Amino acid sequence: MSNINPLLTLDVVELRDRLASGAVRAVEYVEACLARIAEVEPQVQAWAWLDGDHALAQARALDMRRQSGAPIGPLHGLPVGLKDVIDTAKIPTSNGTVLDDGRVPEDDAVLVSRLKAAGAIIMGKTVSTELAFMHPSKTRNPHNPDHTPGGSSAGSAAAVAAAMVPLAVGTQTGGSVIRPASFCGVVGFKPTFGAIARTGVLSQSPTLDTIGVFANSINGAAMVAESLFGYDAKDLATTPSPTPRLLEIAQSSPLVSPMFAFVRPPEFDEVADEETVMAFGEITGMLGDQCFETPLPKAFDDANALRAQINFAEMAKDYYGYEKRGRDQLSPEILEAIDKGNDIKARDYLAALDWRKVLNAGLEEVFKRCDAIITPAATGPAPDNLKTTGNPIFNGLWTFCGTPAVTIPLLWSQNGMPMGVQLVGRVGDDARLMRTANWLKTFLNDQGDA
Repeated sequence: MSNINPLLTLDVVELRDRLASGAVRAVEYVEACLARIAEVEPQVQAWAWLDGDHALAQARALDMRRQSGAPIGPLHGLPVGLKDVIDTAKIPTSNGTVLDDGRVPEDDAVLVSRLKAAGAIIMGKTVSTELAFMHPSKTRNPHNPDHTPGGSSAGSAAAVAAAMVPLAVGTQTGGSVIRPASFCGVVGFKPTFGAIARTGVLSQSPTLDTIGVFANSINGAAMVAESLFGYDAKDLATTPSPTPRLLEIAQSSPLVSPMFAFVRPPEFDEVADEETVMAFGEITGMLGDQCFETPLPKAFDDANALRAQINFAEMAKDYYGYEKRGRDQLSPEILEAIDKGNDIKARDYLAALDWRKVLNAGLEEVFKRCDAIITPAATGPAPDNLKTTGNPIFNGLWTFCGTPAVTIPLLWSQNGMPMGVQLVGRVGDDARLMRTANWLKTFLNDQGDA
């Protein structure tokens, strides 16, 4: 990021404070983002829809509000990219498919309304893979355009990684937040299932679909997620409960040094590349007595297959309209998943649903001994292959369990591509997970400087 405007390199929480105080004007920051987008978007191709004038109009209104002395929100003046499966009133939302070209929703998704209420600027719509599944999009990895940015939240991860915006929102049904965040070298946070309402977001698999966020820091991810958490009567996955103090707790210091459980997820020995194996050997070595290795309970051997069963069965139902309207315009990846879903027996689907409680009961035995599970965010760095979005196998089981997960860009491969370290917490323990992530980042950085 040579010759980049220093404003764009600020930690997003510091940026928030400067915007709130008036030290930086929202218009000034949006102009810097637009200049950066003009410079790098032709190569990265992270945006599905962008209107600089609309972004600047929002920024001017927010600057006037602050100057008037009226109350401002916790995300005042911060531009956010929204994955193009999230409805935005009067703004195109095409869900990554030609079948929805020209679709313009009448209403904002609940999460968009919450972003606006918090003072965020809707910068634009970021590229999604087709219907948030596995067919690669046009987006390229900002670190090397020959490498995949991952999927399905490709544009959201790439936009933050390229410093086009400090924050973005995506979705994860298998590994669509954690994997692209790892590949692009940014923080990706998938909260506990049901923490963020999905009303107004493309439904692929209601049992699994989870809203996640991307940021240039752990605290930034905690900050934007906190504004999105909350109950919505139209989303049965949400429940009325107090919003956790994500940012405050993330910024605090744990009373005692955290304990980590290193977990080799199913098929680790078969699919993890050599650099991943070596890197996690070094990390666990540095943690010493603060880390123990433990196998997952035997029940986890089938977790990825069970998650896929649920995903495909629900996709076949939720995407039935797309299939009927234009099967010949859907990718082979989508069609294969729909066809598999159509073949799944009701008894097998319903039995698979029962396993979430079983798996979390098994995880409880692990969490009794640790603050967080530490595990790879992906099988390795982003593949040098634009015909794939990478393998989500190290993410899907955590999506299935509904546990919060965060990836931190702490590693680099020999070819100069970023690699993420994934931490997984107990269901509902999102704030503690973010605090532990900050502790780990500081610890490993200190070890590296020693």
